[in-house]
Amino acid sequence: MVRTPPPLPVRDKAAARALSPMLNRLAEERATGVLVREHGTLHLAQGRVVHAESPLAPGLDVLLTAHGTLATAAWQRAAAAAEGPLRAAELLLESGLLPAGALELCHLDALYDAGYFALAPSSTPGRFHYDGAPRTGTLPSVPVVALERETLRRRLQLHRLWPDPAADTAPLIRADPLLRDTGPAPAAPARPARRTPLAPRQRAVLDRVDGTRTAADIARELGRQAFHTLVDVRRLAAAGHLRPLAPVVPVPPAPPPTAPEQARNLPPPLPPVTDPDIALLKRLRDALEAL
Repeated sequence: MVRTPPPLPVRDKAAARALSPMLNRLAEERATGVLVREHGTLHLAQGRVVHAESPLAPGLDVLLTAHGTLATAAWQRAAAAAEGPLRAAELLLESGLLPAGALELCHLDALYDAGYFALAPSSTPGRFHYDGAPRTGTLPSVPVVALERETLRRRLQLHRLWPDPAADTAPLIRADPLLRDTGPAPAAPARPARRTPLAPRQRAVLDRVDGTRTAADIARELGRQAFHTLVDVRRLAAAGHLRPLAPVVPVPPAPPPTAPEQARNLPPPLPPVTDPDIALLKRLRDALEAL
């Protein structure tokens, strides 16, 4: 009788898709504190994400003040009187300077936007700082599983638009396909390439491409979410309108030559200088001595 071997163990698919095992453990523990990762920071309260920050994404202040939802001076006064952006936003809400719906919408937009970058693959391990005092406030929080699910959806969307992520963080330059040098001019004039009209959002992004700004810089100037700006950047890259600036690779200095190499590299010696008068005198001296 032949026995059927037991099936091989299979990892849980949900665990395999976890973007941060540490974050999932903290959610199970209902931990409160700050998770610091390479590209961003996640603030947790009772295992839920209440706030996210990343240097690659505009903050809550930019999203609130860029399009007239809140005056810049009002945010500056609240930020000076509060500790952290969340408390500043709550002070504005309590004072009636900010509608509750607008604040909640901008808060969730900033959370998912910065959370996308905070959960990006990193080369260094994350660090979590526990905080025993749970956060109390009116702003909504999101479960970890919801943030990871949205992050994976956004990664897939960007990959389908343009699979090369180099344009996400590098300075951007224009790459107009009509201006490419393809060699000698043809005998007959070529038909101009068909250009797809740009949407106003894409035109606003392309107008700010100057070889120094990154997608994050453009997002801050426009007051938009960084992820939405990445969508426009990858669409423009796929259409051939822009490309990332290639990094400048420094050329290492040549090693100093060794002693034999130094001898070989020396210039040839100059021929001896002969004066015809001195040679004549020497001949006369030799003739007198011979007498």
